[in-house]
Amino acid sequence: MEEWLWVFVCMMAVIAVVLLVKICIMQKAAREVADAFTDRLITDTNTLITISCNDRHMRYLANTINRELRKLRTKRRRFQQGDMELKNAVTNISHDLRTPLTAICGYLELLEQEEKSETVSRYVEIIKDRAALLTQLSEELFRYSVIISTKDNLVREQVTVNTVLEESVAAFYTVLTERGIVPEVQISERKVVRMLDHSALSRVFSNLIGNAAKYSGGDLKIVLSENGEILFSNMAPALDAIQTNRLFDRFYTVETARKSTGLGLAISRTLVEQMNGSISAEYQNNRLSVRVFFPET
Repeated sequence: MEEWLWVFVCMMAVIAVVLLVKICIMQKAAREVADAFTDRLITDTNTLITISCNDRHMRYLANTINRELRKLRTKRRRFQQGDMELKNAVTNISHDLRTPLTAICGYLELLEQEEKSETVSRYVEIIKDRAALLTQLSEELFRYSVIISTKDNLVREQVTVNTVLEESVAAFYTVLTERGIVPEVQISERKVVRMLDHSALSRVFSNLIGNAAKYSGGDLKIVLSENGEILFSNMAPALDAIQTNRLFDRFYTVETARKSTGLGLAISRTLVEQMNGSISAEYQNNRLSVRVFFPET
């Protein structure tokens, strides 16, 4: 009887060891699938997921994921192709608009020198004003097309964010005061130095301050913290939370921004992300807050 008991115990021990080995192999295969899946999502490669074990269930899982990865890769390529076509279309349209607009403005200047009635003069001024607005919008569209087409051409260097922000505020100070806005500026005494593109950073600040100058409810607060976060905050009663969530979308404009292509904040987001920063907006108590953050590298 005791011999049978020992045999039974030994058999159960062998089964336990086999199951333990099986579990370890399955865990290893699961880690391989997880690591490979993460890698395939990040890198654009045709390499499929492979595993070291021969378990049919794990192989079925790997094959199923590979099948879905093929579908995802196809959709990604279609998206990239569509995005490239859109960028090329924007570039071509903006370029094609500039030539006839330049000619229109030139002929309007010649027309101004001719003798004309008071009514005709008034009409010419209206046309000239609309042509100038269209020129401004086409230039904004052209700048955007250049930015999205040359994302790898940023010149990284050590930039003191404090200095660039001070220069941007000073450049817009007259515009702000003419609109009755006295900016409240709080800049950290400690120098915030980051590896950024000086020109791109200046454009980001100019876009954000210019946007506030146009649509602020009468105030503007700018704060630069030691950790590299820059806050632009102003009253914006014409906005709401839904509109705020779409402020950085391409070509999105709020009702009060009829004279804009909606590309200013989209350009800012593109440039900030190209410099490995982040930008976000929130709306609370009729106040719009835009935060830009550049982490230390």
